[in-house]
Amino acid sequence: QVQLIESGGGLVQTGDSLRLSCAASGRTFSGYAMAWFRQAPGKDREFIGTISRESLTTYADSAKGRFTISRDNTKNTMYLQMNSLKPDDTAVYYCAIGLIYSILERHYDYWGQGTQVTVSS
Repeated sequence: QVQLIESGGGLVQTGDSLRLSCAASGRTFSGYAMAWFRQAPGKDREFIGTISRESLTTYADSAKGRFTISRDNTKNTMYLQMNSLKPDDTAVYYCAIGLIYSILERHYDYWGQGTQVTVSS
């Protein structure tokens, strides 16, 4: 069984940066694709970006140029570096892993509990 734990969220101001981490336990995930999603209050969960087992990346338009996903397979950890944060980035951020490199939620098998990011004006 795989467990994912997100960390690094917090309260920041517009223009600030944060780095989120997603640590996995239970098994190694070098063979998995990994992704970040987020959910704002009253909104559907939305795709942020994904990274393949070869470290290829795909980003949502809202993340391009500001967010960077990376992974360290030796540590079973994925990162989301967020720069130039805006109030619209306020959400609970979730990490997920799955066998398929995809932007779709249904292709991911294991999910973390989320970490809150709040960006004030």
